[in-house]
Amino acid sequence: MVRTKGSIILCGAFLFVAWNALLLLYLWGRPPIGLGRVNLAEEMIRLAEEVEVQLDTQKKLLKQIESHRSAWAQQESKAVNVEGTTPAPSPEPIIPILVIACDRVTVKRSLDRLIQYRPSAELYPIIVSQDCGHAETARVIGSYGDQVTHISQPDLSDIRVRPEHRKFQGYYKIARHYRWALNQVFNTFSQPTVVIVEDDLEVAPDFFEYFRALYPILRADPTLWCVSAWNDNGRDALVDSSKAELLYRTDFFPGLGWMLLKELWDELEPKWPSAFWDDWMRQPEQRKNRSCIRPEISRTITFGRKGVSLGQFFDQYLRYIKLNTEFVPFTKRDLSYLLKENYDDAFVKEVYSATLVKIEDLQQGGRLRGPGPYRVKYSSRDSFKAFARNLGVMDDLKSGVPRTGYRGVVGFLHRGRRVFLAPPDGWTHYDISWS
Repeated sequence: MVRTKGSIILCGAFLFVAWNALLLLYLWGRPPIGLGRVNLAEEMIRLAEEVEVQLDTQKKLLKQIESHRSAWAQQESKAVNVEGTTPAPSPEPIIPILVIACDRVTVKRSLDRLIQYRPSAELYPIIVSQDCGHAETARVIGSYGDQVTHISQPDLSDIRVRPEHRKFQGYYKIARHYRWALNQVFNTFSQPTVVIVEDDLEVAPDFFEYFRALYPILRADPTLWCVSAWNDNGRDALVDSSKAELLYRTDFFPGLGWMLLKELWDELEPKWPSAFWDDWMRQPEQRKNRSCIRPEISRTITFGRKGVSLGQFFDQYLRYIKLNTEFVPFTKRDLSYLLKENYDDAFVKEVYSATLVKIEDLQQGGRLRGPGPYRVKYSSRDSFKAFARNLGVMDDLKSGVPRTGYRGVVGFLHRGRRVFLAPPDGWTHYDISWS
Protein backbone atom coordinates (compact mmCIF):
# COMPACT_ATOMS: atom_id res chain seq x y z
CA MET A 1 0.00 0.00 0.00
CA VAL A 2 2.84 2.43 0.96
CA ARG A 3 4.76 1.46 -2.22
CA THR A 4 1.68 2.27 -4.32
CA LYS A 5 1.30 5.68 -2.67
CA GLY A 6 5.02 6.41 -3.21
CA SER A 7 4.68 5.52 -6.87
CA ILE A 8 1.80 7.93 -7.30
CA ILE A 9 3.79 10.74 -5.68
CA LEU A 10 6.75 10.00 -8.00
CA CYS A 11 4.40 10.04 -10.98
CA GLY A 12 3.14 13.45 -9.91
CA ALA A 13 6.69 14.79 -9.60
CA PHE A 14 7.57 13.30 -12.99
CA LEU A 15 4.58 15.07 -14.58
CA PHE A 16 5.75 18.33 -13.04
CA VAL A 17 9.26 17.98 -14.53
CA ALA A 18 7.94 16.77 -17.89
CA TRP A 19 5.58 19.75 -18.09
CA ASN A 20 8.50 22.17 -17.66
CA ALA A 21 10.55 20.34 -20.30
CA LEU A 22 7.71 20.52 -22.83
CA LEU A 23 7.31 24.21 -22.08
CA LEU A 24 10.99 24.87 -22.84
CA LEU A 25 10.85 22.85 -26.07
CA TYR A 26 7.78 24.80 -27.10
CA LEU A 27 9.49 28.12 -26.54
CA TRP A 28 12.74 27.07 -28.26
CA GLY A 29 10.90 25.68 -31.26
CA ARG A 30 9.05 28.89 -32.07
CA PRO A 31 9.89 30.38 -35.50
CA PRO A 32 12.16 33.49 -35.59
CA ILE A 33 10.30 36.69 -35.16
CA GLY A 34 10.74 39.34 -37.86
CA LEU A 35 11.61 42.55 -36.11
CA GLY A 36 9.97 44.50 -38.88
CA ARG A 37 6.65 42.73 -38.38
CA VAL A 38 6.29 42.34 -34.62
CA ASN A 39 7.51 44.65 -31.93
CA LEU A 40 10.06 42.83 -29.77
CA ALA A 41 8.80 44.32 -26.48
CA GLU A 42 5.20 43.23 -27.13
CA GLU A 43 6.36 39.72 -27.97
CA MET A 44 8.34 39.48 -24.74
CA ILE A 45 5.32 40.62 -22.70
CA ARG A 46 3.12 38.01 -24.38
CA LEU A 47 5.69 35.28 -23.71
CA ALA A 48 5.87 36.35 -20.05
CA GLU A 49 2.08 36.09 -19.76
CA GLU A 50 2.13 32.58 -21.27
CA VAL A 51 4.85 31.52 -18.81
CA GLU A 52 2.76 32.95 -15.91
CA VAL A 53 -0.26 30.91 -16.98
CA GLN A 54 1.86 27.76 -17.18
CA LEU A 55 3.34 28.43 -13.74
CA ASP A 56 -0.15 28.80 -12.25
CA THR A 57 -1.08 25.43 -13.71
CA GLN A 58 2.04 23.87 -12.22
CA LYS A 59 1.29 25.38 -8.79
CA LYS A 60 -2.18 23.79 -8.84
CA LEU A 61 -0.65 20.44 -9.78
CA LEU A 62 1.84 20.66 -6.91
CA LYS A 63 -0.94 21.57 -4.48
CA GLN A 64 -2.91 18.50 -5.54
CA ILE A 65 0.15 16.30 -5.02
CA GLU A 66 0.74 17.85 -1.60
CA SER A 67 -2.89 17.41 -0.54
CA HIS A 68 -2.85 13.74 -1.49
CA ARG A 69 0.42 13.34 0.34
CA SER A 70 -1.08 14.89 3.50
CA ALA A 71 -4.16 12.66 3.31
CA TRP A 72 -2.01 9.57 2.89
CA ALA A 73 0.14 10.58 5.87
CA GLN A 74 -3.03 10.83 7.99
CA GLN A 75 -4.18 7.39 6.84
CA GLU A 76 -0.78 5.90 7.68
CA SER A 77 -0.94 7.55 11.12
CA LYS A 78 -4.37 6.00 11.72
CA ALA A 79 -3.05 2.63 10.58
CA VAL A 80 -0.22 2.87 13.15
CA ASN A 81 -2.74 3.66 15.86
CA VAL A 82 -4.85 0.64 14.90
CA GLU A 83 -1.78 -1.59 15.07
CA GLY A 84 -1.45 -0.77 18.75
CA THR A 85 0.89 2.08 19.59
CA THR A 86 -0.84 5.33 20.65
CA PRO A 87 -4.61 5.45 20.06
CA ALA A 88 -5.87 8.65 18.44
CA PRO A 89 -8.52 10.59 20.39
CA SER A 90 -12.01 9.89 19.10
CA PRO A 91 -13.30 12.89 17.11
CA GLU A 92 -16.35 14.79 18.29
CA PRO A 93 -19.46 13.76 16.35
CA ILE A 94 -20.75 16.14 13.70
CA ILE A 95 -24.35 17.16 14.41
CA PRO A 96 -25.87 18.84 11.32
CA ILE A 97 -28.79 21.24 11.68
CA LEU A 98 -31.43 20.79 8.96
CA VAL A 99 -33.61 23.86 8.45
CA ILE A 100 -36.85 23.06 6.61
CA ALA A 101 -37.81 26.17 4.62
CA CYS A 102 -40.40 27.16 2.07
CA ASP A 103 -41.66 30.69 1.41
CA ARG A 104 -40.99 32.54 4.67
CA VAL A 105 -38.42 35.30 4.30
CA THR A 106 -38.46 35.37 8.10
CA VAL A 107 -36.20 32.31 7.89
CA LYS A 108 -33.59 35.03 8.45
CA ARG A 109 -34.62 35.21 12.10
CA SER A 110 -34.05 31.47 12.48
CA LEU A 111 -30.69 31.51 10.69
CA ASP A 112 -29.44 34.58 12.53
CA ARG A 113 -29.93 32.90 15.90
CA LEU A 114 -28.49 29.57 14.76
CA ILE A 115 -25.34 31.26 13.47
CA GLN A 116 -25.11 33.56 16.50
CA TYR A 117 -25.16 30.67 18.99
CA ARG A 118 -23.33 28.05 16.91
CA PRO A 119 -19.99 27.28 18.63
CA SER A 120 -18.44 25.57 15.59
CA ALA A 121 -19.31 25.61 11.90
CA GLU A 122 -17.41 22.34 11.44
CA LEU A 123 -19.26 20.45 14.18
CA TYR A 124 -22.68 21.96 13.39
CA PRO A 125 -23.05 22.45 9.62
CA ILE A 126 -26.34 24.15 8.75
CA ILE A 127 -28.22 22.70 5.79
CA VAL A 128 -31.20 24.74 4.60
CA SER A 129 -33.57 22.65 2.49
CA GLN A 130 -36.06 24.80 0.59
CA ASP A 131 -39.33 23.70 -0.95
CA CYS A 132 -41.78 25.93 -2.88
CA GLY A 133 -39.20 27.61 -5.14
CA HIS A 134 -39.90 31.01 -3.57
CA ALA A 135 -37.32 33.36 -5.09
CA GLU A 136 -37.25 35.99 -2.34
CA THR A 137 -36.74 33.35 0.36
CA ALA A 138 -33.99 31.78 -1.77
CA ARG A 139 -32.23 35.17 -1.93
CA VAL A 140 -32.38 35.50 1.86
CA ILE A 141 -30.86 32.03 2.30
CA GLY A 142 -28.25 32.74 -0.39
CA SER A 143 -27.17 35.90 1.41
CA TYR A 144 -25.51 33.75 4.11
CA GLY A 145 -22.96 32.46 1.62
CA ASP A 146 -20.84 29.57 2.85
CA GLN A 147 -22.20 29.86 6.40
CA VAL A 148 -25.00 27.51 5.30
CA THR A 149 -25.53 24.88 2.62
CA HIS A 150 -28.61 25.67 0.54
CA ILE A 151 -30.36 22.75 -1.18
CA SER A 152 -33.63 22.86 -3.10
CA GLN A 153 -36.35 20.23 -3.26
CA PRO A 154 -36.60 19.50 -7.01
CA ASP A 155 -40.21 18.27 -7.18
CA LEU A 156 -42.55 21.26 -6.83
CA SER A 157 -45.55 19.65 -8.51
CA ASP A 158 -48.99 19.35 -6.93
CA ILE A 159 -49.79 15.99 -5.37
CA ARG A 160 -52.87 14.06 -6.38
CA VAL A 161 -55.10 13.68 -3.33
CA ARG A 162 -58.65 12.67 -2.60
CA PRO A 163 -61.17 15.50 -3.21
CA GLU A 164 -61.85 15.88 0.51
CA HIS A 165 -58.09 16.34 1.10
CA ARG A 166 -57.51 19.16 -1.38
CA LYS A 167 -57.41 21.67 1.45
CA PHE A 168 -54.59 19.60 2.99
CA GLN A 169 -52.34 19.81 -0.09
CA GLY A 170 -49.77 21.69 2.00
CA TYR A 171 -49.44 18.81 4.48
CA TYR A 172 -48.73 16.42 1.60
CA LYS A 173 -46.00 18.68 0.24
CA ILE A 174 -44.43 19.04 3.68
CA ALA A 175 -44.25 15.25 4.12
CA ARG A 176 -42.69 14.90 0.65
CA HIS A 177 -40.15 17.60 1.46
CA TYR A 178 -39.18 16.03 4.79
CA ARG A 179 -38.56 12.70 3.12
CA TRP A 180 -36.39 14.23 0.40
CA ALA A 181 -34.44 16.46 2.81
CA LEU A 182 -33.73 13.67 5.31
CA ASN A 183 -32.58 11.41 2.51
CA GLN A 184 -30.16 14.16 1.48
CA VAL A 185 -28.72 14.46 4.97
CA PHE A 186 -28.40 10.75 5.67
CA ASN A 187 -27.74 9.28 2.23
CA THR A 188 -26.18 12.05 0.14
CA PHE A 189 -24.21 13.81 2.91
CA SER A 190 -23.75 10.54 4.87
CA GLN A 191 -24.39 12.03 8.31
CA PRO A 192 -25.07 9.81 11.35
CA THR A 193 -27.60 12.14 12.99
CA VAL A 194 -29.45 15.42 12.42
CA VAL A 195 -31.36 18.08 14.35
CA ILE A 196 -34.42 19.29 12.44
CA VAL A 197 -35.79 22.81 12.85
CA GLU A 198 -38.28 24.68 10.72
CA ASP A 199 -38.05 28.16 9.27
CA ASP A 200 -40.29 29.66 11.98
CA LEU A 201 -38.29 28.52 15.02
CA GLU A 202 -35.93 30.60 17.12
CA VAL A 203 -33.38 28.74 19.25
CA ALA A 204 -32.04 29.29 22.76
CA PRO A 205 -28.42 30.18 23.61
CA ASP A 206 -27.68 26.61 24.81
CA PHE A 207 -29.49 24.90 21.91
CA PHE A 208 -26.28 23.31 20.55
CA GLU A 209 -24.99 22.41 24.03
CA TYR A 210 -28.30 20.68 24.77
CA PHE A 211 -28.21 18.40 21.73
CA ARG A 212 -24.49 17.61 21.99
CA ALA A 213 -24.92 16.47 25.61
CA LEU A 214 -27.93 14.30 24.79
CA TYR A 215 -26.52 12.70 21.64
CA PRO A 216 -24.69 9.92 23.58
CA ILE A 217 -27.81 9.30 25.68
CA LEU A 218 -29.86 8.83 22.51
CA ARG A 219 -27.17 6.50 21.17
CA ALA A 220 -26.99 4.46 24.36
CA ASP A 221 -30.70 3.86 25.09
CA PRO A 222 -32.76 1.87 22.54
CA THR A 223 -35.95 2.89 24.37
CA LEU A 224 -35.35 6.46 23.16
CA TRP A 225 -36.01 7.54 19.59
CA CYS A 226 -35.64 11.30 19.70
CA VAL A 227 -34.44 14.30 21.65
CA SER A 228 -36.67 17.37 21.42
CA ALA A 229 -36.04 21.00 22.36
CA TRP A 230 -39.77 21.57 22.95
CA ASN A 231 -42.10 21.46 25.94
CA ASP A 232 -45.75 21.45 24.81
CA ASN A 233 -46.77 22.75 28.23
CA GLY A 234 -43.89 25.20 28.37
CA ARG A 235 -45.81 28.39 29.10
CA ASP A 236 -44.21 30.70 31.64
CA ALA A 237 -46.79 29.93 34.36
CA LEU A 238 -46.39 26.16 33.93
CA VAL A 239 -42.60 25.83 34.19
CA ASP A 240 -40.04 26.39 36.93
CA SER A 241 -37.93 29.27 35.63
CA SER A 242 -35.27 28.55 38.25
CA LYS A 243 -34.71 25.00 36.99
CA ALA A 244 -33.52 25.42 33.40
CA GLU A 245 -31.43 22.26 33.80
CA LEU A 246 -34.42 19.93 34.31
CA LEU A 247 -34.92 17.27 31.63
CA TYR A 248 -37.56 14.56 31.33
CA ARG A 249 -38.58 11.53 29.33
CA THR A 250 -41.86 11.76 27.43
CA ASP A 251 -43.93 9.28 25.44
CA PHE A 252 -45.37 12.10 23.33
CA PHE A 253 -43.42 13.00 20.19
CA PRO A 254 -42.91 16.78 20.55
CA GLY A 255 -41.10 17.77 17.33
CA LEU A 256 -40.32 21.50 16.97
CA GLY A 257 -36.54 21.13 17.06
CA TRP A 258 -35.66 17.44 17.40
CA MET A 259 -32.79 15.03 16.85
CA LEU A 260 -32.92 11.56 15.34
CA LEU A 261 -30.33 9.00 14.29
CA LYS A 262 -29.78 7.54 10.83
CA GLU A 263 -30.78 4.12 12.16
CA LEU A 264 -34.25 5.47 12.94
CA TRP A 265 -34.54 7.06 9.50
CA ASP A 266 -33.62 3.73 7.89
CA GLU A 267 -36.56 2.26 9.80
CA LEU A 268 -39.08 5.02 9.03
CA GLU A 269 -38.22 6.04 5.47
CA PRO A 270 -39.63 2.97 3.65
CA LYS A 271 -43.07 3.58 5.21
CA TRP A 272 -42.95 7.39 5.42
CA PRO A 273 -46.50 8.79 5.14
CA SER A 274 -47.82 10.95 2.31
CA ALA A 275 -49.15 13.58 4.78
CA PHE A 276 -49.46 14.49 8.49
CA TRP A 277 -46.05 13.02 9.27
CA ASP A 278 -45.94 14.26 12.90
CA ASP A 279 -49.21 12.60 13.93
CA TRP A 280 -48.08 9.50 12.06
CA MET A 281 -44.94 9.48 14.25
CA ARG A 282 -47.21 9.41 17.31
CA GLN A 283 -48.96 6.20 16.27
CA PRO A 284 -48.01 3.10 18.29
CA GLU A 285 -46.85 1.30 15.12
CA GLN A 286 -44.09 3.88 14.72
CA ARG A 287 -43.39 4.80 18.34
CA LYS A 288 -43.09 1.18 19.49
CA ASN A 289 -43.19 2.25 23.16
CA ARG A 290 -40.13 4.44 22.67
CA SER A 291 -39.75 7.84 24.30
CA CYS A 292 -38.11 11.21 23.71
CA ILE A 293 -36.18 13.58 25.94
CA ARG A 294 -37.70 17.03 26.48
CA PRO A 295 -36.72 20.01 28.66
CA GLU A 296 -38.54 21.83 31.44
CA ILE A 297 -37.98 25.10 29.55
CA SER A 298 -38.10 24.98 25.76
CA ARG A 299 -34.95 25.51 23.72
CA THR A 300 -37.06 26.65 20.75
CA ILE A 301 -40.03 28.93 20.25
CA THR A 302 -42.17 29.34 17.15
CA PHE A 303 -42.99 32.72 15.67
CA GLY A 304 -44.84 31.35 12.63
CA ARG A 305 -48.51 31.93 13.19
CA LYS A 306 -49.20 31.78 9.44
CA GLY A 307 -48.74 28.39 7.83
CA VAL A 308 -50.51 25.27 6.61
CA SER A 309 -51.98 24.72 10.09
CA LEU A 310 -53.64 28.18 9.87
CA GLY A 311 -52.43 29.15 13.34
CA GLN A 312 -53.86 26.07 15.11
CA PHE A 313 -52.97 26.32 18.83
CA PHE A 314 -50.79 29.37 18.17
CA ASP A 315 -52.94 32.06 19.78
CA GLN A 316 -54.02 29.83 22.65
CA TYR A 317 -50.74 28.09 23.51
CA LEU A 318 -47.71 28.45 21.25
CA ARG A 319 -47.22 32.20 21.45
CA TYR A 320 -46.86 31.91 25.24
CA ILE A 321 -44.13 29.25 25.28
CA LYS A 322 -41.13 30.41 27.32
CA LEU A 323 -37.73 30.31 25.60
CA ASN A 324 -34.77 29.48 27.82
CA THR A 325 -32.27 32.33 28.20
CA GLU A 326 -29.85 30.75 30.71
CA PHE A 327 -26.91 28.77 29.33
CA VAL A 328 -26.80 25.36 31.00
CA PRO A 329 -23.49 23.45 30.57
CA PHE A 330 -25.20 20.13 29.88
CA THR A 331 -22.05 18.49 28.51
CA LYS A 332 -20.48 18.84 31.97
CA ARG A 333 -23.44 17.18 33.72
CA ASP A 334 -24.16 13.53 34.36
CA LEU A 335 -27.31 12.84 32.34
CA SER A 336 -27.36 9.08 32.86
CA TYR A 337 -30.44 9.51 35.07
CA LEU A 338 -32.41 9.83 31.80
CA LEU A 339 -31.66 6.24 30.80
CA LYS A 340 -34.78 4.15 31.27
CA GLU A 341 -33.09 1.75 33.65
CA ASN A 342 -32.33 4.66 35.99
CA TYR A 343 -35.35 6.85 35.33
CA ASP A 344 -38.52 4.80 35.69
CA ASP A 345 -38.31 3.66 39.30
CA ALA A 346 -37.39 7.13 40.55
CA PHE A 347 -40.15 8.70 38.43
CA VAL A 348 -42.89 6.35 39.63
CA LYS A 349 -41.80 6.79 43.24
CA GLU A 350 -41.84 10.58 42.99
CA VAL A 351 -45.27 10.71 41.31
CA TYR A 352 -47.15 8.23 43.47
CA SER A 353 -45.63 9.36 46.76
CA ALA A 354 -46.89 12.90 46.02
CA THR A 355 -49.86 14.03 48.11
CA LEU A 356 -53.14 13.16 46.40
CA VAL A 357 -55.42 16.22 46.22
CA LYS A 358 -58.60 17.29 44.50
CA ILE A 359 -58.52 19.83 41.75
CA GLU A 360 -60.54 22.21 43.92
CA ASP A 361 -57.69 22.18 46.47
CA LEU A 362 -55.26 23.33 43.81
CA GLN A 363 -57.57 26.02 42.50
CA GLN A 364 -58.31 27.46 45.93
CA GLY A 365 -54.75 26.98 47.11
CA GLY A 366 -55.32 28.03 50.72
CA ARG A 367 -55.68 24.47 52.02
CA LEU A 368 -52.30 23.33 50.67
CA ARG A 369 -49.06 23.65 52.57
CA GLY A 370 -45.71 23.73 50.81
CA PRO A 371 -44.60 23.66 47.15
CA GLY A 372 -45.63 20.06 46.53
CA PRO A 373 -45.42 17.89 44.60
CA TYR A 374 -49.13 17.18 44.50
CA ARG A 375 -51.01 14.59 42.50
CA VAL A 376 -54.41 14.84 40.80
CA LYS A 377 -55.82 11.49 39.67
CA TYR A 378 -57.74 11.00 36.44
CA SER A 379 -59.35 7.71 35.44
CA SER A 380 -60.96 8.34 32.05
CA ARG A 381 -60.50 10.35 28.88
CA ASP A 382 -63.17 12.83 29.93
CA SER A 383 -61.74 13.37 33.40
CA PHE A 384 -58.26 13.92 31.96
CA LYS A 385 -59.52 16.52 29.48
CA ALA A 386 -61.61 18.32 32.12
CA PHE A 387 -58.75 18.47 34.63
CA ALA A 388 -56.24 19.52 31.97
CA ARG A 389 -58.44 22.40 30.80
CA ASN A 390 -59.01 23.58 34.36
CA LEU A 391 -55.32 23.48 35.18
CA GLY A 392 -54.26 25.22 31.97
CA VAL A 393 -52.36 22.41 30.24
CA MET A 394 -53.03 21.08 26.74
CA ASP A 395 -55.88 18.58 26.82
CA ASP A 396 -55.58 16.84 23.45
CA LEU A 397 -54.36 13.26 23.09
CA LYS A 398 -52.67 11.63 20.09
CA SER A 399 -53.03 7.86 19.88
CA GLY A 400 -54.09 8.07 23.53
CA VAL A 401 -50.92 9.86 24.67
CA PRO A 402 -51.25 13.28 26.38
CA ARG A 403 -48.79 16.03 25.47
CA THR A 404 -45.60 15.75 27.60
CA GLY A 405 -47.00 12.56 29.15
CA TYR A 406 -44.78 9.79 30.46
CA ARG A 407 -46.41 6.59 31.69
CA GLY A 408 -49.65 8.58 31.43
CA VAL A 409 -48.38 11.32 33.79
CA VAL A 410 -48.31 15.01 32.86
CA GLY A 411 -46.11 17.13 35.12
CA PHE A 412 -46.15 20.93 35.37
CA LEU A 413 -46.26 23.89 37.76
CA HIS A 414 -49.57 25.31 38.97
CA ARG A 415 -49.39 28.54 40.95
CA GLY A 416 -45.82 27.73 41.85
CA ARG A 417 -46.53 24.17 42.98
CA ARG A 418 -45.34 21.01 41.21
CA VAL A 419 -48.37 18.98 40.08
CA PHE A 420 -48.69 15.56 38.50
CA LEU A 421 -51.87 14.85 36.56
CA ALA A 422 -51.67 11.08 36.76
CA PRO A 423 -53.62 7.88 36.10
CA PRO A 424 -54.15 5.41 38.95
CA ASP A 425 -51.08 3.63 40.33
CA GLY A 426 -50.27 0.49 38.34
CA TRP A 427 -50.67 2.11 34.89
CA THR A 428 -49.66 -0.28 32.10
CA HIS A 429 -50.49 1.19 28.68
CA TYR A 430 -52.17 3.96 26.68
CA ASP A 431 -55.69 3.47 25.32
CA ILE A 432 -55.73 4.51 21.66
CA SER A 433 -59.52 4.88 21.77
CA TRP A 434 -59.03 7.99 23.94
CA SER A 435 -57.87 9.97 20.90
